[in-house]
Amino acid sequence: MRLLLFLPLFIWSCTGAPSKAPAATEQLSQRPHDDHSYANLEQIHTQHLHLDLEVDFAAQTIYGIARHQMKNRGADTAIFDVKGLLIQKVTLGKKGAEKETDFTIGPMDKDSIIGQALLVNVDAKTTDVNIYYQTTEGSAALDWLDTNLTSSKTKPFLYTQGQAILTRTWIPLQDSPSNRITYSADVQVPSDLLALMSAENPTSLAPDGKYHFEMRKAIPSYLIALAVGDIGFKDLGQHCGVYAEKELLDACVEEFEDLPQMMKVAENLYGNYQWGRYDVLVLPYSFPFGGMENPMLTFANPTLLTGDKSLVSVVAHELAHSWSGNLVTNHSWSDLWLNEGTTVYFEQRIMEALRGKEIADILAQVEFGELQQTLAEMAADSALQDSKLHLDLVNRDPDIAMSDIAYVKGAFFFRTLEQTVGRKQLDLFLKRYFTHFAYQTITADRFIDFLERQLLSKTGADFNYREWIYEPGLPPNCVAIAAPRLDKIKSFANEFNAGKNPFKPKVKIKWVRKNGKRKKIKQQINIRYSDYLIQEWQLFIRALDPKTKIARLTALDHQFQFSQTQNSEILCDWFVLAAQSDYIFKIQEPLEAFLLKVGRRKFVLPIYEALSESPDGLKLAKRIFFRAKSNYHSVTKNSVWKVLYKKA
Repeated sequence: MRLLLFLPLFIWSCTGAPSKAPAATEQLSQRPHDDHSYANLEQIHTQHLHLDLEVDFAAQTIYGIARHQMKNRGADTAIFDVKGLLIQKVTLGKKGAEKETDFTIGPMDKDSIIGQALLVNVDAKTTDVNIYYQTTEGSAALDWLDTNLTSSKTKPFLYTQGQAILTRTWIPLQDSPSNRITYSADVQVPSDLLALMSAENPTSLAPDGKYHFEMRKAIPSYLIALAVGDIGFKDLGQHCGVYAEKELLDACVEEFEDLPQMMKVAENLYGNYQWGRYDVLVLPYSFPFGGMENPMLTFANPTLLTGDKSLVSVVAHELAHSWSGNLVTNHSWSDLWLNEGTTVYFEQRIMEALRGKEIADILAQVEFGELQQTLAEMAADSALQDSKLHLDLVNRDPDIAMSDIAYVKGAFFFRTLEQTVGRKQLDLFLKRYFTHFAYQTITADRFIDFLERQLLSKTGADFNYREWIYEPGLPPNCVAIAAPRLDKIKSFANEFNAGKNPFKPKVKIKWVRKNGKRKKIKQQINIRYSDYLIQEWQLFIRALDPKTKIARLTALDHQFQFSQTQNSEILCDWFVLAAQSDYIFKIQEPLEAFLLKVGRRKFVLPIYEALSESPDGLKLAKRIFFRAKSNYHSVTKNSVWKVLYKKA
């Protein structure tokens, strides 16, 4: 299937004359239903979406038809969201009995955040709208990877990233999380590549490159996902499996072999898994996030492959999203914390069951330190209003919500609530919450109402939820976590900052018997990198004085090989510290290798930010970015560009 003739987005109708829809453009500035969508959902909304797609790697284009089956309450216009798409035509009616209709493309929004409205003429009885389109270079959700960026080095790769509002850049649809839909797809790809979606998936190649997908349970549009590449599969049992490029598959299986156990823990906590299978697809290194919770097919970054399972909490997080986020979804991006805060709390509970309370508390304490740093930066930038859980995002990019506030402050909301009402009561409440709101979207107000009725009134507990949700900063009653091992590692950092070496070899006296006599033997015990958790090393590095002399950083690096580790969490923190001094120029080679290989925004953005603080560092950063930018997804690329060229 190939759609040959495509026309650019325009403000006139497809007939060349003004369409019958321009009056509807008066609605576009109001957006009463969702601050980040033009869709007139109360009048007409999609219930099921079928996609006919052809993936053309040579043209780096998807040619598609988006067939919307809609519920119409008498509307004469159906409004969709689009950005970076070429629209050929729009028809009404079922496949085989379609009739072309007029459409209008509205103007781009002021700051080019939410894109444009596609207004389609319908009548009061219209239930089927078909949009013929193709993607462009402006389709920011798509990451087309040339062969040099894949593990095989011989075959290309494509993946999509829809959250928060990028799905509209590869599918014309009503791109609001408040409208949950089912979807199906027929996808044509090259015959030597496997196609996967956030749906029921194949495990082997189709000889003709044609794949059919079904997502039978209603999901928000940001969870529609596609990946195409030279991908293999390994079943792990218990309805869990791993997909990856074939060169990485064995390492992925070893790293994620505990997935079935994670699933059992999660179900024991908050009820049965509702999505059938839970598989993980490990993408190439350009993927901008640690993971993405696409239902039935979590996308994961290969930086999780450390060989020691030290970063599997990311997978626990994405699995937890199968309940919080995928099953019960934030109604708008202003309440992202209802997705992410609940999920981080759930993730912490999974890790406690798998690794023990001490390790789970260490993970949480490291995240809490990151939250405190975020709050300090917000205070310095007069941005504390954005430290509320419920955010005002009118005319603002919804990515603003994707910070430690939604994730970690949100998690500590639930940890503090647990301390107030008791774990048993909170677990009962969350089980009811997931059951009651299953396959629905929820606002902060609806959550508060449910919280009051189903938990606080039943326990008689007094909890300052409004202060947590609607006020900036952390309330005084925020629960504190005791983590003695982290206190110890902080003391090591203090010693190092004071000019001492807390890691010098220890001498141990051992008595042995030789030739009938007792002899004293001195044993030198060297402290090794593996003696401490990754999170302990993170905290140590973050606590070091950025003015530490280069000679001391060199010696520390020589002892523990921070610059050579395969753990991206450590590399990120070490490069940030080094960038605050001239030591970064001593380790420029591993720095460049890392930034050219890894596209995960969490890691590369702080490094570029640290480099940009000095003139020489900024020059180095720009030079590396010029070479690396084609290796990054648009999410990462745009974030770094803003940092490096903000003063230009």
